[in-house]
Amino acid sequence: MTSWTKKDLLSLYDLEAEEIQFILDTAAEFKKVSERRVKKVPALRGKTVVNFFVEPSTRTRTSFELAEQRLSADIINISASSSSLSKGESLLDTVKNIEALQADIIVMRHSAAGAHNFISSHLKCGVVNAGDGAHSHPTQALLDIFTIIEKKGGVKGLNVSIIGDILHSRVARSNIWGLLKLGANVTIGGPATLIPKEFAEIGVRVCDNLKDAMEGADVINLLRIQHERQKASFFPSIGEYSKIFGVNEDTIKYLKKDALVMHPGPINRGVELASSIADGPQSVILEQVTNGLAVRMAVLYLIAGSLD
Repeated sequence: MTSWTKKDLLSLYDLEAEEIQFILDTAAEFKKVSERRVKKVPALRGKTVVNFFVEPSTRTRTSFELAEQRLSADIINISASSSSLSKGESLLDTVKNIEALQADIIVMRHSAAGAHNFISSHLKCGVVNAGDGAHSHPTQALLDIFTIIEKKGGVKGLNVSIIGDILHSRVARSNIWGLLKLGANVTIGGPATLIPKEFAEIGVRVCDNLKDAMEGADVINLLRIQHERQKASFFPSIGEYSKIFGVNEDTIKYLKKDALVMHPGPINRGVELASSIADGPQSVILEQVTNGLAVRMAVLYLIAGSLD
């Protein structure tokens, strides 16, 4: 693959393996830029990027904004509370008005699954999914995969375990789609009530036991409990969840010494992950954050190029 043609990044489910790899290869070049003394390039000079976050965000929003600054874009930040959504305007009317102001790319986070697919079909400008409900978070999965490749030299044939609240996690879904397309062996683990049964049908190994999920893994990616998306109780208590599925000084022994410990953040320390492990030698959590900048620079650069 020699060029990027899509105007949007909505989901890794929509991409072929070569397209995912093309983004990752481009991100590797942008990581070199971030390691220079002068970290800014004029790749998006004259382009306007609107960050429209209808859901709260710290890491993702900051990472996108910094990526845009590094690419020399003009940046506008809009939150739901400061937009006309709070006055009853529809989402489509809001984004069409943003586009009418000559925005080139809209980076949006929204609580409704599929919101980005809906608006992208009505817009000529580029749309980047920064998270939609429990459905998809493509740039998070891309930075996770980028980090694995950086540390392990590749993804194909690796055993990657995703452990935690799979049911409500857009990060889990995006990682599963991306990892399978690149040839990884994927395991998901957690309480049976938090694991959708359909994943077993697409070749994902399912465990309801932490030891089984961790043994043999080259990478474990831990997820927090998504309380804000749960409408029912899926396990008796946080204390019980931590006792059975928390990775700590006792349970880390199940993991190979050279395995990576990952987490998309925010971490609920002492629940899914003990501080000693989060800050320990196997953790690459802060490196994920760093790599997110390179990945988002690559995504914005490629989408902007497809619009020219």
